[in-house]
Amino acid sequence: MGSSNGFYSEEFDLDAKWLIDPKLLFVGPKIGEGAHAKVYEGKYKNQIVAIKIVHGGETPEEIAKREARFAREVAMLSRVQHKNLVKFIGACKEPVMVIVTELLLGGTLRKYLLNMRPRCLDMRLAVGFALDIARAMECLHSHGIIHRDLKPENLILTADHKTVKLADFGLAREESLTEMMTAETGTYRWMAPELYSTVTLRHGEKKHYNHKVDAYSFAIVLWELIHNKLPFEGMSNLQAAYAAAFKNVRPSAENLPEDLALIVTSCWKEDPNARPNFSQIIQMLLHYLSTISAPKPVIPARIFTSENAVLPPESPGTSSLMAVRDDLGQIPRTQIEVRPKAFTPAAYTIQLKTQALHQGKHFTNPEGLKRLQD
Repeated sequence: MGSSNGFYSEEFDLDAKWLIDPKLLFVGPKIGEGAHAKVYEGKYKNQIVAIKIVHGGETPEEIAKREARFAREVAMLSRVQHKNLVKFIGACKEPVMVIVTELLLGGTLRKYLLNMRPRCLDMRLAVGFALDIARAMECLHSHGIIHRDLKPENLILTADHKTVKLADFGLAREESLTEMMTAETGTYRWMAPELYSTVTLRHGEKKHYNHKVDAYSFAIVLWELIHNKLPFEGMSNLQAAYAAAFKNVRPSAENLPEDLALIVTSCWKEDPNARPNFSQIIQMLLHYLSTISAPKPVIPARIFTSENAVLPPESPGTSSLMAVRDDLGQIPRTQIEVRPKAFTPAAYTIQLKTQALHQGKHFTNPEGLKRLQD
């Protein structure tokens, strides 16, 4: 469909159940920012949410492009639900383009790993996170969607730091065997080599690729989960891209267990067709996880009152079946108290603003949405 200004635009056609009422949306502190959008903590109805406000653009061409991208992202989010994908709550286009999702309080995987350095994740935890990511990707691919921007910044942890969810569909595209896709892609360090043919891509250049680009990115993320180091350390993003694309350079897999090394090296192969799909990746990860022995139960020291005392055998308990995670990562932030059902909307608005001020937060009314775009 063509827009009135002559540039291509996509129709914002959303099922009524996903339409957000801006009057019920309260915007709080900013928690993130990207090239095309800002993300705020907020409140919708009785739920703490993440509010992504998309920049409208300056020129007619830019406006049309961002509206099309927004419509595409909303369409995909509304179509795909999975426990390892950030839950979509709704969207609206007026007064500004807004996408509302659940708010995860565990922070990004990038921040979680940085807070742990120089320590590494427990191997069971690292593989568990990798399984979460692989399951999210398998779901997307089963719906014909390529994410194209798989990296630690787009992976969010739950408050208990036990689950990873994939977020940000801003660069996701529906896959078509006959389609050539634009070269607008994710961060170079995690990008598959076939996404670029020169270090600097021309605007709008077309490239052939398929869903296997996500398998490459997954390999780099998995390597990072295991080593807790930046991949291609010592290189800039562009240097990493050049080394991967033109010299077939990859991070070292020498110190990895054999089964994990096989997963990583097969996923980042130069030939996309030689890379496994995510159903196969999940099976390989599950097999490796089954080979890792569970942590041994800690048997407390006993005081023997007699040399001939007979003691019952120790029960391993449930602790031996659980990965130790309590000492990892940051402490989740406290949520704003959920509104009691008996509150009227007016009373709740007053209470919410009072609570927000006490917590150093300020929630704006819907009319403020327009100002946030500036």
